[in-house]
Amino acid sequence: MMTIEDALAAGTPPIAAILRGIRTDECVAIAEALVDAGIGIIEVPFNSPDPAGSIRAMADALGARAAIGGGTVTTTAMADALHGAGGTFMVSPNVDTAVIAHSIALGMGVLPGFLTPSEAFAAHGAGARDLKLFPGSTFGSTYIKAIREVLPQGTRIWAVGGVGPANIGEYRAAGVFGIGVGGSLYRPGDTAGTVGAKARELVAAWRVSEPGA
Repeated sequence: MMTIEDALAAGTPPIAAILRGIRTDECVAIAEALVDAGIGIIEVPFNSPDPAGSIRAMADALGARAAIGGGTVTTTAMADALHGAGGTFMVSPNVDTAVIAHSIALGMGVLPGFLTPSEAFAAHGAGARDLKLFPGSTFGSTYIKAIREVLPQGTRIWAVGGVGPANIGEYRAAGVFGIGVGGSLYRPGDTAGTVGAKARELVAAWRVSEPGA
């Protein structure tokens, strides 16, 4: 199964598609549209209708082409369910050092959510290299630039919440490593075609914002 590092090494941009509310009967078609558009990191939040089932279906169909993981993972039991479904990374809205350590022990990548420096250092101390600033638009790109100056070397910040084609350049200039995009990319009821078109626009905006582009 592909990990986030595998996906990045294969050339996919560090954009995580967050499919909150997706149904298992539609998830493979939508995931295929995302992968075809150039997004190879896909997250199903655990407050979706059947997260483990959707993750399993996508991992079985696309696990060699995309990193499939789970979000809103707030307990070790959820981490176990995610791992059992074939997920290779977990995302959380908070910093729970026990959940982070347990997920790492299972062999999964971790992307815990933080807002303050104290939370960021706690997550890093638990073994997290990638940190999700959530909600990303609360303090904006200037906050990211400031907090990056104090975090341990090698820490990678992903901005989630309020980041999209219109402001990707601003956030990349501030030093974010990657982004997570939810409602502006997928909402329950969206077709695979609609999601694919939004994904292509997002990937194009990312490419244009690359240094030297």
